[in-house]
Amino acid sequence: MNQETIEKLLSRVQQGTCSVEQALHQLRHLPGQRIKDACIDHHRNLRTGIPEVVYGAGKSSAQIIDIARTFLQHQSLFLATRIDRKKAELVMSALPQLCHHPQARMLTGNQQSIDPGRTRGTIAILCAGTSDIPVAEEARITAESLGNPVATHYDVGVAGLHRLFNKQELLTSASVIIVVAGMEGALPSVVSGLCSSPVVAVPTSVGYGTSFAGIAALLGMLNSCAPGLGVVNIDNGFGAACLASSINRKRENSEEALQDSGSTV
Repeated sequence: MNQETIEKLLSRVQQGTCSVEQALHQLRHLPGQRIKDACIDHHRNLRTGIPEVVYGAGKSSAQIIDIARTFLQHQSLFLATRIDRKKAELVMSALPQLCHHPQARMLTGNQQSIDPGRTRGTIAILCAGTSDIPVAEEARITAESLGNPVATHYDVGVAGLHRLFNKQELLTSASVIIVVAGMEGALPSVVSGLCSSPVVAVPTSVGYGTSFAGIAALLGMLNSCAPGLGVVNIDNGFGAACLASSINRKRENSEEALQDSGSTV
């Protein structure tokens, strides 16, 4: 349940088309709802702007089905990460209304429509090599599901910088930039040195032996001399998208909103 859903419900109560008892019935599971193997935090989207998201690795298909069904019953955005193809097929056989994104290894349901009026601009997502695309796609699906306009440009690593320079307009116009890179992890530093937008760097586990499954890229990004660069964990496209979405989200002035509604503090 998100802010828009609550606002519509309260408007219906105010207009007399929904009784107080009916509204309470719909709100009975706020803030949390206990099911067999989980406690669903329906209140999280209202608190943080980002709903509870299911980490699929380690969960059975039956557990994911139970959790997803609860979200869908409440018309809440459903996101599940790290879902392999076999598990996705089992879940979707029970809940065919979900959408599977195999490259991103995600399941989604009740996705929000993209509303540019609620955001500061576009989130640009770049990745250094084709092997980094799965992590970049996890970031894209997450950012779009949270209502952000997204532009992508893949395979623009430092081994061929001319590919990046051809996208200068994208870099300068983006509100936030997510840069995904493995190997030595140099691309985020280059991008951060070319634009004024905040850059979220995502190291990936792509690389040969001395990349140490992404640790080399992580350390390279953490030691960047370029300002305005934030770094998330290895292969964490989801976390990068959540951070970028928080930066990109417009925030209403609560005092003005109260004054417009006739309330005082």
